[in-house]
Amino acid sequence: MGNAQLHSIHVHPVKAFRGLAPREAVVEPWGLAGDRRWVLIDDGGKVVTQRQQPRLALAAAELLPGGGVRLSAPGLDPLTVPVPEPAGMVTLDIFGTKVEGVLADAAAHAWCSAYVGAGTRLVHMDDPATRRQIDPDYGLPGETVTFADGYPLLLTSVTSLDALNSLIAEDGLAEEGPLPMNRFRPNVVVAGTAPWAEDDWRRIAIGEVEFRVAKMCGRCVVTTTDQGTAERGREPLRTLGRHRRIGGKLIFGQNLVPRSQGTIRVGDPVRVLE
Repeated sequence: MGNAQLHSIHVHPVKAFRGLAPREAVVEPWGLAGDRRWVLIDDGGKVVTQRQQPRLALAAAELLPGGGVRLSAPGLDPLTVPVPEPAGMVTLDIFGTKVEGVLADAAAHAWCSAYVGAGTRLVHMDDPATRRQIDPDYGLPGETVTFADGYPLLLTSVTSLDALNSLIAEDGLAEEGPLPMNRFRPNVVVAGTAPWAEDDWRRIAIGEVEFRVAKMCGRCVVTTTDQGTAERGREPLRTLGRHRRIGGKLIFGQNLVPRSQGTIRVGDPVRVLE
């Protein structure tokens, strides 16, 4: 572990849209600053992700000073969306959990609906400190999360992806590999570790910031979506199902909860504390 380091950082301003890869990021109690503070919902208030709409992979959101976003997508003019005033509150459903959010302006709803091809609204999380608790089975009192799937950060490793791609080449659908890391939509990617070493971590430090490893990450159909074309295949779920089925889930990556705050930077050392 002596030479383990932070290989890359990924921030997704709008959940399910393409991410950004900054050289550094501020770690807040609920995740990387600006990560997944915005989300799309359908007319029934349910969160819309690449699970239902693979073409969201082709939409992008640039983070603006103050927390607004500039949206862009094929076939549409870019749109700047300011942080909304907390007047238009809405209750949304994220994987069965009810969460409060603030509706963006009408122009944002129209833009997102035009791209998705169905009635869609854009929602902002105004106060990540209070809106959504982490699953109490794996979270501690007071730990919260934005509109991420369930935890503040997702960690993956370069060597584990290399190992997975080797398995796909050997007995999976070789024509679908090798897969890039963006299939897994991580926040932090580490290099210089043994393959799958992260399975055994309980507490780590990236630079000066400490994290608790909450649980392994069970993967879904989004990982089968080519993030450059929005087309779906069968990998990596087919190969994960053969080689990485743990506790009934197909595992790739680890969910992290920050234990301290600070700035992480590409190249920072990664240390296993426990």
